[in-house]
Amino acid sequence: MMNEENNDAYWKANIRLMLILLSIWFLVSFVFGILLVDTLNQIQFFGFKLGFWWAQQGSIYVFIVLIFTYTVMMQSIDRKFGVSDDDEDDTSKNEEVQ
Repeated sequence: MMNEENNDAYWKANIRLMLILLSIWFLVSFVFGILLVDTLNQIQFFGFKLGFWWAQQGSIYVFIVLIFTYTVMMQSIDRKFGVSDDDEDDTSKNEEVQ
């Protein structure tokens, strides 16, 4: 069970992670995909204009990486603050053995 101070620290870490990942998402989708598309289109990438390729393919790859990053980082935060699902699994296994 988490006390109020530990609970606040947990949510601060959670929100900080979310803000970082959302900032990357905004940069990748809006800035690179919309605002800088004309500049990026001057560069060829695999035979396509980079702005076009980025908006159609590159941003999707970044989004997938963001999803996995969020999962791994939240598992780490959960373990740090003692609210991990893994802890429950370990407890139930220990109870079955005894």
